[in-house]
Amino acid sequence: MPDPLMIIVTTSPQYPLPQLTRAEQETETAADRLSSQIDSALAAVVVHSYDDIEELEACADRLERAARDLTVALRELSRERRAHKNAL
Repeated sequence: MPDPLMIIVTTSPQYPLPQLTRAEQETETAADRLSSQIDSALAAVVVHSYDDIEELEACADRLERAARDLTVALRELSRERRAHKNAL
């Protein structure tokens, strides 16, 4: 016999969240990647090592690429939303 005090509650959202579009997903991914690269850059700065100069350069390169990727994703999202607005 099941435990009489065990209660299982399941709920579904009253208003399900809309699924992200491809452009929204890409923007979110690019923003997460940039945030991660910023954290890595900050960690590299804290080290204060003169032996890791190449790592600082590599960090700068990765940060630059991640920022560029986010810029492209944001512009694509802007185009997507503009097209949707114009279609209304």
